[in-house]
Amino acid sequence: MPANPFHLAWFLQGSSIQAWNEPWTGNIAQEWMSADIFVDLVRGMERACFDYLLIEDSIYVGENWQNSRDIFLKGGICIPRQEPSVVATLLASQTKRLGIVSTLSTFAYHPYLTARIISSIDQISGGRAGWNMVTGSSDLSAMNFGLDKLPEHDERYVMAQEYIEIVKKLWGSWEPGAIIDDRENGVLIDPSKVHTIDYKGTYYGSRGPLNSGPCPQGVPVIAQAGGSKSGRTIAATHADTIVAAPNGIANMKQYRDDIRAQMAAMGRDPDSCKVLFLLSPIVAETEDQARYFADQRRVSAAANLDARMARFGWSTNLDLSGLDLDTPVSQLTLTTNGHQSSLSQFLTRAGDKPLREAMIDHVSCGYCVDVVGTPDSVASQMDEIMQEVGGDGFLLVLPDVSRRSVATIMDGLVPVLQRRGLTRRAYEHAMLRDNLLAF
Repeated sequence: MPANPFHLAWFLQGSSIQAWNEPWTGNIAQEWMSADIFVDLVRGMERACFDYLLIEDSIYVGENWQNSRDIFLKGGICIPRQEPSVVATLLASQTKRLGIVSTLSTFAYHPYLTARIISSIDQISGGRAGWNMVTGSSDLSAMNFGLDKLPEHDERYVMAQEYIEIVKKLWGSWEPGAIIDDRENGVLIDPSKVHTIDYKGTYYGSRGPLNSGPCPQGVPVIAQAGGSKSGRTIAATHADTIVAAPNGIANMKQYRDDIRAQMAAMGRDPDSCKVLFLLSPIVAETEDQARYFADQRRVSAAANLDARMARFGWSTNLDLSGLDLDTPVSQLTLTTNGHQSSLSQFLTRAGDKPLREAMIDHVSCGYCVDVVGTPDSVASQMDEIMQEVGGDGFLLVLPDVSRRSVATIMDGLVPVLQRRGLTRRAYEHAMLRDNLLAF
């Protein structure tokens, strides 16, 4: 490998039905319950030597368009979704080296339950589990758990600090070698190596110890999407891998430099955390074909603008249905208690453009940077981006997950990356953390 190879992971936008009513998705609406498409996905990812699959999640049905669920249900926008740790367990059983990262939110799962679920997946997978820590973004999700609304954004991250500390202490409540399997003396577990944690915080508490036993990795991998100031701080404090989506190479570099500087100031080794940037590459046999597919994103967005705006509002906790599409975005007052970084990125890109044009632009490009072309040209673009940013890799996310679109990545793009020595050809280790730290 070259001196600076980069990591690859996959950001799956929720389990269940993918790209419904799009071309090349087969009979997905009849077959989605089995999760077979995700089994095919992870087998392809493992063949291509990806680090991990991250299963994003939400725990509500959108209503932020005309104060109704209709557009979300009719179009299958982020609905239905199966519980991510259940799907993760299935996918772990179908793979041998690929990391499987489940999203579990701090308001919906008690810290003890999160620690227990992730430790169990870590055990059955042989040390390949990860937890994507999120604090929630929609009051609709809070209502499903008997709450009126979510706490304010910054308070959620103060709460998350306690939450993560409890989870990590519970994972550490079993010392290495606690299970001694001493048949001669009739002792399975050494009591001196299993401990209570007696954590009593402002928001959470747990006595411990964790009853599920020790984790193969000791501490399973923690992923976090630190976009806001509070999010960046908690990511720098605890994350082993970060989901990052700053717009443009300069902002990508600034983001990574900031996270690494925060880690160094805390006494953490910046190389112990891998910042992976969201990327939606469009890969085709020819440049003309790739550009056609890229152009079609804009055509589709313009033809389905209500649905695109509803999807944007779903993640930012906003209902944009009553706004005049011809009003310049700079004249609108848009604030959120949801995904602040997503809204901030949209507002920065939009400037003085009318809302219609700004929204079409926003949903027609590929997250951090737009990468379009043949396998060779896309590989070159990814290489150049990483050289300018400094690392650590990409978290691929496709809006149209189908067996065809997955094949363009696994069997088209990745072999080129591997031949150039830009990504791994084989796993160096059995466990997720070790593979993340391999380079």
